[in-house]
Amino acid sequence: MNKKVRVLLIGAAFSADLHMDGYARCTDIAEVTAICDKDVSRVEALAERYGLRNYKVYDNYEKAIAEADCDIADICMPNFLHCDAAVAAFKKGLHVISEKPLSTTVEEAARMVEAAEKAGKKLFYAEDWLFAPAMNKALAVIKEGGIGKPLYIRARECHCGSHSPFAQTLKYCGGGCMVHLGIHPVGFMLALKEGSWTELVAMTSGGAETNLIHKQMEGEDWSACMIKFEDGTSALLEANYVTTGGMEDVIDIYGTEGCMHIDLTFSSAISCYSMPGLSYTVEKAEITTGWSKPAVDEKFNLGYAGEIRHFMECCLKNQDAKTGLRGIDGLEALKVVNLIYKSAREGIKIVNPKLISKQRGSSYCEK
Repeated sequence: MNKKVRVLLIGAAFSADLHMDGYARCTDIAEVTAICDKDVSRVEALAERYGLRNYKVYDNYEKAIAEADCDIADICMPNFLHCDAAVAAFKKGLHVISEKPLSTTVEEAARMVEAAEKAGKKLFYAEDWLFAPAMNKALAVIKEGGIGKPLYIRARECHCGSHSPFAQTLKYCGGGCMVHLGIHPVGFMLALKEGSWTELVAMTSGGAETNLIHKQMEGEDWSACMIKFEDGTSALLEANYVTTGGMEDVIDIYGTEGCMHIDLTFSSAISCYSMPGLSYTVEKAEITTGWSKPAVDEKFNLGYAGEIRHFMECCLKNQDAKTGLRGIDGLEALKVVNLIYKSAREGIKIVNPKLISKQRGSSYCEK
């Protein structure tokens, strides 16, 4: 067994930077041996930013997968490329990390899971919320009974909108804000409740001309879903691209004997008033003048460092990631997102298909 996991990083843009920060924090067990991006200048800039040396550069992911000396492929490309890259990596005998969402369609996500099983390799699903220190502390409070039994959870991720050209069309991204942002609260709730949801109902802005702000975007710029679980817990899951002032990752948990409010993005210990403006405050903040809460170690606090270390440890031990971070968990999260879209599009409540198949046949929709 190798002492360090050799990593091929596929993609060198935004999400790759988040992952590189994680690798830079676990050099004891991981080594990035190759980076691939069609824009080689981005590879060089990323490597320079993190002081990376002795790495291979590729501008074609298929060639990189075929030639790179590595144990795992970390896919940080646009959604529509996840499936083909993952399948190619599994055929090469590599483990795979896939950024969220797992793919643009449920069918492609299922193909990735099947390819991993056929190859006998691990498919890791990058859901950073599950490693955010504040979130883990909150879960520990719940486990010790600090707020009694959780009854209602409200979770949302929102910001002003993606500037990526791939986020503008359904073909390349698979949806709007719910599949890009809402996948976090969806994945978190499914992991927390071990997938035991019973019914959901949703609404969205609809996309394009019906959007609240982003008329040029084919997917929706606002969405919300009410979902119930077998233990009686209810949750409101929201995502939108109409929030200004920086990214909001907020979770509120209401229990029988207390409540908690968790803020992953604006919980900085620093309050700053700046007339000229700062170089950076928090992700997606449009301006940095006036009062702000500059993030302190933002990537760590959002969970990326813990997530990457966990994947490296699992890779070394050839074991599955914890619940919520496996390929099957990414597939289930995408299934729920697609049912959210179906509910909003058709104006119906949807009952979990697994429950319906047991109770009353093949139909799973109710008017």
